[in-house]
Amino acid sequence: MSRRLIISIMLILGFAKLGKAQDVQYSQFYAAPIYLNPALTGASELTRIGINYRNQWPGLDQNFNSYSAYIDHYIFDYNSGIGLIFNGSQESMANLATNEIGLSYAYRLRLGEDSYFRLGAQASYMQRDAFFSDLVFGTQIDIVNGTIGAITDELNGVPIDSRYSFMDYSFGAMYYSEKIWLGAAAHHITEPNISFVDDQISKLPMKLSVQGGIKFDLAGGSRNYFTHMYSERSISFAFNYKQQDPFNQLDIGTQVYLEPLVVGLWYRGLPTKNGLPNNEAVIGLVGVSLESGLDIGYSYDVTASKLGLRNSGGAHEISLRYTFLWGDPKSRNQRSRTIPCFRY
Repeated sequence: MSRRLIISIMLILGFAKLGKAQDVQYSQFYAAPIYLNPALTGASELTRIGINYRNQWPGLDQNFNSYSAYIDHYIFDYNSGIGLIFNGSQESMANLATNEIGLSYAYRLRLGEDSYFRLGAQASYMQRDAFFSDLVFGTQIDIVNGTIGAITDELNGVPIDSRYSFMDYSFGAMYYSEKIWLGAAAHHITEPNISFVDDQISKLPMKLSVQGGIKFDLAGGSRNYFTHMYSERSISFAFNYKQQDPFNQLDIGTQVYLEPLVVGLWYRGLPTKNGLPNNEAVIGLVGVSLESGLDIGYSYDVTASKLGLRNSGGAHEISLRYTFLWGDPKSRNQRSRTIPCFRY
């Protein structure tokens, strides 16, 4: 499959879907690197294009769909990565959709022979749309006749079809060496107002996250004498903690990479402030990383909370990513220092 054909397919699949976003979570969060942490912009030290799709709780009457697409490129002469990201989500009950387009930048600083530090920032334009005509309020219900009347003053001046736009800003940092990585990011640092009502304030809380892990090489890896390609065998352990008032969440798991196959297992859950259990999901993942630079991943969330008793259907997630060398390889440093993060 040619590079041009792969890029065309991914752009069509990704960007055409993004007519639908706000603090969506992906189980394959390393397959959405710029969304996870702006410092990962250009982290492959190649050119990378990817898309993500998540269908959450398909077994319920009202589900949640989210989409993401991105492209980033590393500029060797300036030790810098630049990227463009599109995010979208749609909640079916109120037809609430959030769309985002953002520009990101990251700078790589070399600390030692095999250790680096990256700083990144992102600026995004966001738009929220809602169509409230399908909502049913208690004042509309006639408990005598069992009929539902029209919406009158329940929305208190809010248009049935509402739209609101705002700017949003994020920052991140990442330290890494050949075997370990540790990063942190802050999203929505200005806590923008997202209310549909002009004289009301509803802040989007700042989201703080910390992610990190360690990778171990396994016996069995080998290098092809003729092509000089290395066949990797490794196991990685990692975590991703997020806090966005009043909620917090911890993902912890492992992935085994037996090139070209990747299998992984994650657990998502963390006790809440009031001491109640928060066992949300167990996540299984399988992926394949081809020599052409194309990575394909699929994961399924098995709901572990009480919501699972109602047959939520869990969550399906698919990721596609294509990584390649842009330009003349003779005119640049070809020794890329890819962060040893999870592949998905």
